[in-house]
Parts: sequence; C-alpha cells; structure tokens
Amino acid sequence: MALGSAEQARKGGIPRGLSQSAPVLFSYGFRPFFLGAAVWAVVTMALWIASLTGLLPVAEDYGPAHWHAHEMLFGYSSAVLAGFLLTAVPNWTGRLPVSGWPLFWLFALWLVGRLVLLIPGIATGTVAAIESLFLPTLLLICVREVVAGRKWKDLKVMGGLLALTSGNILFHLQVMQGGHPDIAIKLAVSAYVVLVMIIGGRIIPSFTRNWINKVGRTDFPAPYGRFDSVAILTGVAALAAWVLLAEGWIVAALTCAAFMLHAVRLTRWRGWTTLDEHLVTVLHVAYLFVPLGFLGIAVAALGVVSPTAALHVLTVGTVTSMMLAVMTRATRGHTGRVLTASRTTSIIYMAIVLAAIVRPIADFLPDHARLLYVISGASWLLAFGLFLVEYAPMLTRVRRKIG
Repeated sequence: MALGSAEQARKGGIPRGLSQSAPVLFSYGFRPFFLGAAVWAVVTMALWIASLTGLLPVAEDYGPAHWHAHEMLFGYSSAVLAGFLLTAVPNWTGRLPVSGWPLFWLFALWLVGRLVLLIPGIATGTVAAIESLFLPTLLLICVREVVAGRKWKDLKVMGGLLALTSGNILFHLQVMQGGHPDIAIKLAVSAYVVLVMIIGGRIIPSFTRNWINKVGRTDFPAPYGRFDSVAILTGVAALAAWVLLAEGWIVAALTCAAFMLHAVRLTRWRGWTTLDEHLVTVLHVAYLFVPLGFLGIAVAALGVVSPTAALHVLTVGTVTSMMLAVMTRATRGHTGRVLTASRTTSIIYMAIVLAAIVRPIADFLPDHARLLYVISGASWLLAFGLFLVEYAPMLTRVRRKIG
C-alpha cells in the first residue's frame, strides 16, 4: 500500500507513494529501474567487449550485433525511461504512483526481456513476443495515469513512448526477416531525441532558473514560447525525414534547420551561468548533442561522413548523457540528498561525455579505431560503474529526511 491516500491526491498534493509493505527498492519507480538500468549498462558493455574479443559467445541465436544494438536502445535505456516516467507522471497528475508488488512485477517483466535474449535454444519469435511485452505495458500504465489526471498536454510525451514501443516491435520483425533493423534503430533513436526535446525543454530552463535564483541573479533563461514549439516541430520533421529517406538534400536541409534552431534554443537557456553546479550544467551539455546530432545527420545525408558516426552522437551523446544527468539528479532529489554534484558525480559526467566524443571519432580514424573503441567502452563502464558505487546505496535505502 502506498504512503498517502487518494484523498490527498484529490486535494492536489503530490504523493510520494512510498510502499509500506514492500522493500524500499520497490517503493518508487526510479529506484529499481535506475538501479537495474545501471547494472545492465555495465553488463551489456562488458558482454559486448567480450564478444568482440572472442572471449565469450553472446546471443548467438539472435545475433551479437543485433543484440548489442537492441540492448543499447531498448535494454538499459528503456529502464531509465520507465524510472523517469513512473516518478514524473505522478508529479504531473497528482495521482498515486505505482509501487509495491505492481512495481515489482513490472520490473520483473523488463528483466525477463533482458535475459530471454541471451538464452540459447529459444525460437526468435518467442523471444520477440516475450521481450516486446514491457514497453506496451509501461505505455498503458502511463496513458492511464495521464488520462485519469486529465493532463492532456502530457500525451505528447506518450507519443514518444508509443514511437519507441513501435520501434522495438519493428526491430524484432526486421531481425526475424533476416534484414538489418536500420529503420527500427533510427525510429527508436528519434523517439528518444523527441522526448529529450520535449522533456528537456521543461526541466533544463526550470532547473537553470532555480539555480540562477538561488545565487541571487536575475538573468533567467527564456521561458517556453513559440520559438520552442517551432524548434521541436522542425526537429520532429527532420527526424521523420531521416527515418524514411535516410539521405539526400531534403534530409540535409531539414536537419540543418533543426541544428540551427536547437543551437539557438540551447543558448536561450543560458547554460554558462550554471558552471558552478555540474548537476545543472550537465543538462545543457547533454542537450548540446541534440544540435550536434542533427548536424551529423545532415553531413552524413550528403555522404560526407559515416551514418554510424552521426548515430553515435545521438545515442551516446544525447540519449545516454541526458539519462545519466536525469538519473543522478532525480535520485539525489527523491532520496533527500542535497542537489549538488559530488566529485564522483562530476567524474560520471566527464566519463560519459568522453565516450560520446570518442566513439564517433573512431569512424574517422580507422587505423586507431580499436584503441578508440576501448577508450569509449572504458569510459562508458566508468560512468555507469561509478553511478552504481555512489547511487546504488541511495536507491536501496530509506529516504533521508532533510532538516
């Protein structure tokens, strides 16, 4: 049973939903899913490195390369998204969050999806059917809460989750048909980028404003306006062209426009004013990879660089950097810690940004690619490994009371 009541929710309070009958880990959505995401991010990277070096066969029935791509997009990352949404949606709607046994079974559904891909001897169709259950279930839960809370503006976030769910199903179908899941990969990456554009557009200026106000300044970031709507719509159009057309001048033109609009959007949030607090600065750094990703797609569409390089700017730079930024801040905030980045947290940020920079560079320096892969993979492992060292205790212990 969740702490708080339906009466409290009706009165407009924001319930915290700590379960009284289940372990602390299953008291709130961010706890099991952030922890599971970090563990799986370490495990999958370690397994992928072992596979590449021939030390260990990994997911041979599904295909090691397909498995790696899938788990980067729908494995650890779907857990981060679940942890965020299961924590944020109750704040948006004022309704009680999912906790206790329902949360346990939802997490178990995610975990089974991870394991079934690795078990040999199971038909690919069966694997796909089992693994594909998690995201639709998460979508139904979130839509139910948004509709019940009458927060209609938040349905656009559900649209991003729907696109991700569709991308996961399409990924499995393309693998089962013996093809490369390139369209599914681009659809999934696009879904995440759209969510970053929408949700980042809420939290980055808000947290920046709070920081600027805290230090007694008044040079606040620009509030959400028509410019932001145009930037997001242009970004959606550019990503749609990328998914459907892949290359050509139309893709290049739209993504160039998106690059310029989102670069300007980022400057309007005045990230340079937050350099003394890395917990806020990292949000701006992560969003910087949005326009850089659009620029990468544009030059790749014209054949100047490899499409893989542009893809990794978005997957590691935009998606993973933003996820770690959100995971660290949300964990500190919801467990009663002071909202400031520790030295370890700052190293986490530097490590994942290094991974995001080095991985695309490897496509330009084939003679040094192996070394750059090692550096990028090691930086990834360092980032998520340190997250577990510092944040796993917070995620598994009772909320600290402030004051």
